[in-house]
Amino acid sequence: MDADDHMRYIQMDDLSTGSDSDYTKYWIDWFLNTKGNEYFCEVDEEYILDRFNLTGLNTEVREYQQALDLITDSLEDDLDDEMREQVEKSARHLYGLIHARFIITSRGLAKMLEKYKKADFGRCPRVLCQNQPLFPVGLSDVSYTKTVKLYCPRCEDIYNPKSSRHAAIDGAYFGSSFPHMLFQVYPNLVPAKGTDRYVPRIFGFKIHEIAKQHRWQDAMRGEMEKMWRDRNASDRQLGNGEGSDQQKGGFFWVA
Repeated sequence: MDADDHMRYIQMDDLSTGSDSDYTKYWIDWFLNTKGNEYFCEVDEEYILDRFNLTGLNTEVREYQQALDLITDSLEDDLDDEMREQVEKSARHLYGLIHARFIITSRGLAKMLEKYKKADFGRCPRVLCQNQPLFPVGLSDVSYTKTVKLYCPRCEDIYNPKSSRHAAIDGAYFGSSFPHMLFQVYPNLVPAKGTDRYVPRIFGFKIHEIAKQHRWQDAMRGEMEKMWRDRNASDRQLGNGEGSDQQKGGFFWVA
């Protein structure tokens, strides 16, 4: 049974049995158990059913009401395959947007903290961060602009997820504020900033600082030479190339 068939089975078969309190868990359970959705936590039923928490989302999601009904397992419309596919896509998008709002509430922060403690989001690939657990973070709060990244609170840098499934998740489903909000609420969890830095060596000896300075000077010299070549070429194109630079009050770059 593939994922789509499994979801239809949940909606059409399991909803015919059980209590009302169980119904709202089925679609969300399917979504959370789908491979690639491991970064998401379960949004509380009460949060989803409070329409105040969903303010404005109806303008961002197609087939909003049907998508919401699908998430809460109350969809009763008999949809054709094409329409059902659209509603299912909208439901996944809507859940992601609700998720971004939920995880900056006290309840949502607590749920994501548990996942962080278990390193569900992965660990920092930087060797000197000593396997520091990561947080998902968005680079934008606007949908369909940036995919999710992983933030390391020790080196304070971001990384791409290893899994291609995770790398395709919309960053707006986590928002740009989440990890920083969490550390505001739980300041005792802020890891100590690492003081260790990798030191380049040749045969065990540190590379002398003068070598770095020479590389910088070479780079600057190359940039200046290119700038003057471009300027001279531009002057010739404008018919102002006659005479020497000294006659025109120009400057020479001396290596």
